[in-house]
Amino acid sequence: MSTEEQRLTPLREKIDSLDAQILDLLTQRAQAAQEVGHIKGGFSSPVFRPERERQVVTKLQEINQGPLLPDGIASIWREVMSACRALEARQTIAYLGPVGTFSEQAAQNYFGHSITGLPCNSLDEVFNAVEKGSAQFGIVPVENSSEGAISRTLDLLLDSPMQISGEVVLPIRHHLLSKNGHLNGVTTVCAHAQALAQCQQWLSQNVPQLKRQAVSSNAEAARLAANDPTLAAIAGDPAQLAYGLQVVTAQVQDDAHNRTRFVVIGSYECQPTGHDQTSLVLSVDNQPGAVYRLLAPLAKYGVSMNRFESRPARKGTWEYLFYIDIAGHATEAKVIKALEELKDIAAFYKNLGSYPHSA
Repeated sequence: MSTEEQRLTPLREKIDSLDAQILDLLTQRAQAAQEVGHIKGGFSSPVFRPERERQVVTKLQEINQGPLLPDGIASIWREVMSACRALEARQTIAYLGPVGTFSEQAAQNYFGHSITGLPCNSLDEVFNAVEKGSAQFGIVPVENSSEGAISRTLDLLLDSPMQISGEVVLPIRHHLLSKNGHLNGVTTVCAHAQALAQCQQWLSQNVPQLKRQAVSSNAEAARLAANDPTLAAIAGDPAQLAYGLQVVTAQVQDDAHNRTRFVVIGSYECQPTGHDQTSLVLSVDNQPGAVYRLLAPLAKYGVSMNRFESRPARKGTWEYLFYIDIAGHATEAKVIKALEELKDIAAFYKNLGSYPHSA
């Protein structure tokens, strides 16, 4: 046995012993989770409570002494809780499909992998699946750091009875992919319209000869490219793996810090965690100073605004809806006071939900 092996063998044996202990503790945790599920079942309580899971992870991160990083703690316990949750009832999560989209990745990042994914052909179908009970939750993109708000998602949030119960922010890394890893014979590059916009400068500078074709999702682009040697796709790692494509050029997004924010929709109303935000849709009459008066209650009660997005009201009268995220839960005293005054001022008011803010 070499010197290296002599030094590694006892460490490997120690790791094997620790793995067995961890497995035993995980078994005990799963059994305790099953008991919780039996009690909750008698009271028809929800299986998934995002605020409770957020509190579990936050507490563990606070007592963690290393060397594991906080993100590592979150990733590990997300999967532990997902596996335990599945013992009670496996959650069905609707997302914009097909398999391999960033939406699917966002769902797994938020709920863990012990779920049943329901790929949908459109954002409308995601909302319909949750509203009709085919899925317990859906996950939809709401804004991108480069291209701004996802207009269709904002329209659906306005009209849907669904609540927002969570959010996840995903780094977006776009790759130029083809069946063989080169562009010989390729005439067209396919991607979702948002992805084409996020990569337009790179495409113009490096492959100006390729036609650009918008499709329903990047994963659909990857699926098409896997079956047609004249097509290349812009997509991420999940789609590349799902459809067996090769990388022509990695990370072709124009913004190296490109990110997309997704929201979780469902009928569940989150309880406060102390790290929450509330999403609203508001409108005001078209009068001088109306927007200023609309926002005055937030300043009056010391409520911070995290996001402000305007959107035409689709009435053909140059009226606008304002999508606003504010810090705090709708049950907090100062938020209650601010919202009460907002209701009196606004011509239209809708609370989309209070939920844990992404870290």
